Amino acid sequence: MVLPFTRYIPLHNRLVRRASTLQRFFPGHFNPILQKISTSSSSDCERLPWERSTQAILLGKLKTALRNHQMHEGWESFQDFRTLYGYPEVQLLNQLIVQLSYSSNHSWTRKAFDLVLQVVKEENNSGLVHVDTLTKLALSLARLQMSTSAAVILRLMLDKGCVPPMHLLCLVFLHLVKTEIGAYIACNYLSQVCDFYICLKDKKAQSADVVKPDASIFCLVLDACVRFNLPLKGLLLIELVALTGTVVDAHTVVIVSQILEMNGLRDEIRELKDHIDSVSAAFIRLYRQFYDSLLSLHFKFNDIDAAAKLVFDMNSSHNRHDNKENRKDLQKPCSIAIGSRNLRAGLKIHIEPELLQNDSVVKPEGRQDLIFYRGQKLVLSNRALAKFITGYKKDGRISELSKLLLSVQEELYSVAGSSLCSDAIGACIHFGWLESAHDILDDAEAAGSPLDWDTYMLLLSAYRRRRMQRVANALLKQMTRVHLDKELADDTIHEHFHCVETSDSLVKSNLVVTLVQILKDEDRIFPLVYEFNSSIHFFCMARMMEDALKVYRRMVEMNIQPTIQTFAYLLRGYSSLGMYREITILWGEIKRFMKGCGFPANRDLYELLLINFLRGGYFERVMEVIGHMRDQNMYADKLMYKVEFLRLHKNLYKSLKASDARTEAQLKRLEHVQEFRKWVGIV
Repeated sequence: MVLPFTRYIPLHNRLVRRASTLQRFFPGHFNPILQKISTSSSSDCERLPWERSTQAILLGKLKTALRNHQMHEGWESFQDFRTLYGYPEVQLLNQLIVQLSYSSNHSWTRKAFDLVLQVVKEENNSGLVHVDTLTKLALSLARLQMSTSAAVILRLMLDKGCVPPMHLLCLVFLHLVKTEIGAYIACNYLSQVCDFYICLKDKKAQSADVVKPDASIFCLVLDACVRFNLPLKGLLLIELVALTGTVVDAHTVVIVSQILEMNGLRDEIRELKDHIDSVSAAFIRLYRQFYDSLLSLHFKFNDIDAAAKLVFDMNSSHNRHDNKENRKDLQKPCSIAIGSRNLRAGLKIHIEPELLQNDSVVKPEGRQDLIFYRGQKLVLSNRALAKFITGYKKDGRISELSKLLLSVQEELYSVAGSSLCSDAIGACIHFGWLESAHDILDDAEAAGSPLDWDTYMLLLSAYRRRRMQRVANALLKQMTRVHLDKELADDTIHEHFHCVETSDSLVKSNLVVTLVQILKDEDRIFPLVYEFNSSIHFFCMARMMEDALKVYRRMVEMNIQPTIQTFAYLLRGYSSLGMYREITILWGEIKRFMKGCGFPANRDLYELLLINFLRGGYFERVMEVIGHMRDQNMYADKLMYKVEFLRLHKNLYKSLKASDARTEAQLKRLEHVQEFRKWVGIV
């Protein structure tokens, strides 16, 4: 049977393409319709009598499905409508994307992501998707750990000149930084937001303050840099804190100190100390990690005197009394130089040491390595005590070790809770440093603080085992002088010796175990490397590259292997001056150390190289670095490189063919550019 209204059907390909969709609404009548289509005249009416009602039916089905949160039915209705009439009204389209985003099913969220990309790809429809819809989609993608897709949406918004509200961006980052790749993406995107803000600020745009990252955002991402060991990323973000003029709170100060420690920048953390030392007693526990980081740096620099002074300062903090005038000063932002306070145009970060964000999602605890918080006091760990012992012993300065131990014995205790002097003497005896142990014993006695009977007997037992009878007799006389002779009966001494020998054979103290590890690890990194790196960092920040190179060459001449920081500082120094050719030479140095000296591959260093080669137009080097990253199975933020390429080289060799190349060099460069375009997904 042929329907009577088929005479109105025109012969148009558009209607033929809609056939499969219409068949669902007119089952049993569609084949005759197609037959009539094939015989209709082109002069027939172009409007279908049922077309308007079909549109209304599809819209009704879509609205009902969205209202009832029926994803499957809603998606099918949307697909049918788009096939026939294109995209529905803006509000309905955004409602669909949001509901797909809120689904806990990865596949529906992926459909929302693909739909947004398809809509945005069509230039005429670029305004269909609202900014708040994109924000919700980015948050959902981050929540489902689809970090790369979330980055695409965030950067899509940034291309439109939009940044999510800071409280929502903080939620996005909170999910991103749960993984290492997400942390990389968060760092890179935050850097782009900061650049965008600085650009708006330079133009004195009123919207600049809206996109300015706040302290909570920086705190969250900097903490991720510490957790995933990204020192170079963290250092870059610290500089962006300074450039954006963001005032950081106490939690962020602690995290900043950890990143400075990871990069071996002692001068900067020392300047922080001048302000941290003045905080009230209530903040001592919060800044435990800060003092731990600074003490660690003193040991890395082999500066035992600075380490001892820090311990004295910590000791004085236990008796700190709050000063109202000092508290007023601490409640005002103060500036800390990054690089050196001697640089005229150096960067400065603004801190408030006693400011705590009420809504902070990061409560940094950090590692408990050298300093613990016990009984409302900062106390030394066995590891810290072991480093002091080895440091002073190596320099032959046992008397100064004794002074340190005695001066803090009333305030600071080792983890075991016993006397510092007794612990140190026991460790020295275990390693056979009997003379050092006896010196500490003598110093304690001379200071009017003789040690207990067990400590004397431990040393006496060691002398007896080594058959050093003369020194043992002198020690017995010494015990008489300090009134320990009441327990010197032969039976008591013999029984004590037996107990000591038995206990020594069965167990080692925690301090001894720690000392063994310290002595095993102490020569892994030569302390002078930190001094050299600090000098290189200073000269690079001051853009004095010739002086930085002199320090580097001196370093190599002394057979001191450079670190990742060494090359990163030089790279960034050259980059700040646009000296990309020099970076290619430095890349040769890096490869030489990687090949012959076991220099570790580092993703952040590769990224610095890649982005600078891209800016300089060295595409052969770009692909070489990409090859190294691929061999090491390292994640690459392709979208960031794509944006940078389009910003600088959008039309480079876009229409040039291989047959049009004039020289062999141009042909090779064309091949590398095309290879890079393919890698980042530029069609």
